[in-house]
Amino acid sequence: MIRRRHALRGIAPFLAAIAMAVMPAGPGRAAPLSQSARPGTLTTRQWLPWRDRFVTLDGRVVDNANKNVSHSEGQGYGLLLAVLAEDREAFTRIWTFTRSELLLRDDGLAVWRWDPNSNPHVADINDASDGDVLIAYSLALAGSFWKVPAWSEMAREMATVIGEKLVRRVGDRTVLLPGVEGFGAEDRSDGPVVNLSYWIFEAMPVLAHLAPGTNWDELSADGRSLVEEARFGPSKLPADWISLRGAKPAPAIGFNAQFGYDAIRIPLYLLRAGITDKGLLAPFSRAWEQEDGAPAVIALADGRAIEALNDPGYRMVAAALRCALDHRPIPASLREPTLDLYYPSTLYLLALSAVAQRFPECL
Repeated sequence: MIRRRHALRGIAPFLAAIAMAVMPAGPGRAAPLSQSARPGTLTTRQWLPWRDRFVTLDGRVVDNANKNVSHSEGQGYGLLLAVLAEDREAFTRIWTFTRSELLLRDDGLAVWRWDPNSNPHVADINDASDGDVLIAYSLALAGSFWKVPAWSEMAREMATVIGEKLVRRVGDRTVLLPGVEGFGAEDRSDGPVVNLSYWIFEAMPVLAHLAPGTNWDELSADGRSLVEEARFGPSKLPADWISLRGAKPAPAIGFNAQFGYDAIRIPLYLLRAGITDKGLLAPFSRAWEQEDGAPAVIALADGRAIEALNDPGYRMVAAALRCALDHRPIPASLREPTLDLYYPSTLYLLALSAVAQRFPECL
């Protein structure tokens, strides 16, 4: 765990900076410093079914399609969604579990997996950088929104460690490693290996306030450039896992060379950050239009759809993309949550809140 060093010293200017980062522009006010999420973009009716289905009484976010394990990613999503729904009680519950059960590493980052069926519950203390970013970002939003300095200070401490341990310079790129161990050039023959769905673009400006010693703007820009460069096969889509060992990005060794369950989040995170560049987003839209408007797992070698992703959560991501690019309304069938499995249900709420904040005309 990170020691709290002078936790309240100088916190007022820090809170003011974060408040500006999440504050909408208005008359006589400068443009917002970030494209961050806005509390209130999920209604109670939309949020409560997710909370009641996937969050235990002690604050554990349950992946019910994966033996009911929990991940730092899921805890981070729960924290973020609780802020979007303005549910402080749920946020506090989820954070309490996260802090006590996942923040077990000496550096203060979160272990990536917690298994209720094993003893001990944590067998691997490696982290996952998307979970770390989600947790730090959500703590910063919550600390500002509910005026809790301890949350803001913890966000700053986590963001500092993320910048120090997970943001690396690789050639002429600044990249986010997926974890502290196992993905660098020293760890793999094709390393470094990255996962573009770990770039949570909306968080980068807030992280820049939290930990200005890291060049988050460069990380964000290089992430967008990688989305353009990592276009493989006839579908021109990125792989879930990408090697940066060579002169050009390539699908990483030992992983399926596919656009899959991870990479589906890339266009969603771009949209959530207000990035609607058609050059970045068009390949995703084209691929999904060929599958009756639903995302699919796609083999990159031949562009073949391996598996249609017909859950309403996945379809909502595709509908949000069509809304952003072509101003098409969200279909009536997708405007009410239909929750079954943790992961697509989470993507559903993230996409729905993005549409509510940035493209309300589509609703």
